[in-house]
Amino acid sequence: MYTIVKLRETPGLLGLAAQWFHEKWGIEEEAYRESMEACVTGGQAVPQWYLCMEGEEIAGGLGVIENDFHDRKDLAPNVCAVYTEEARRKQGVAGKLLDAVCVDMAGLGVRTLYLLTDHDSFYERYGWEFFCMAQGDGEEYPARLYRKVTL
Repeated sequence: MYTIVKLRETPGLLGLAAQWFHEKWGIEEEAYRESMEACVTGGQAVPQWYLCMEGEEIAGGLGVIENDFHDRKDLAPNVCAVYTEEARRKQGVAGKLLDAVCVDMAGLGVRTLYLLTDHDSFYERYGWEFFCMAQGDGEEYPARLYRKVTL
């Protein structure tokens, strides 16, 4: 059984979450920790972090940050770091996370979310629409930028 957890409501998971995202994406753990601390203490809509828990283990997670390191700074905020543990894939984890983030962000007054990805056809399953191409920082080729209206 999976449970979606909002990090701002469960700050005791901050250290575990920062380490988990670091291991999945190779970005410095401290960068995740700083963003997650801002989520827990900031009282702002952005940043936010979400985990899909199976008991005590993280099955998947994602965040919402202002910009996911691309050249379209005007398209914000961005869902970032979407990841599902390999053994939990094709079990609805990503869908649960994406649905939860849209509902939660709408409740926080965020009308539109963006998401940069190399995937095509995956996010459409969850109601995301291709919006444009965007150049990721340090990337050779542009990637797909999706949009989802939350309200």
